[in-house]
Amino acid sequence: MIKALFAALLVGGIVLIAFGFQSLHSLGNDVSRFFTGSPTDKTMMLFVGGAVAAAAGLFGLAFSSRR
Repeated sequence: MIKALFAALLVGGIVLIAFGFQSLHSLGNDVSRFFTGSPTDKTMMLFVGGAVAAAAGLFGLAFSSRR
């Protein structure tokens, strides 16, 4: 049961990172980068949230089997 939770975190993190890449190439993000030089907050939250979820999933899968 616990491994399924960590696997879901890993998959969810990968999906969030994929959505972040899609958001990075959107028209609104291009406009924001033109004026501010940085991507939108939504894009950054997708990347950060995806990275944290994927890292938690990997960490959990790696260390839950050592019991």
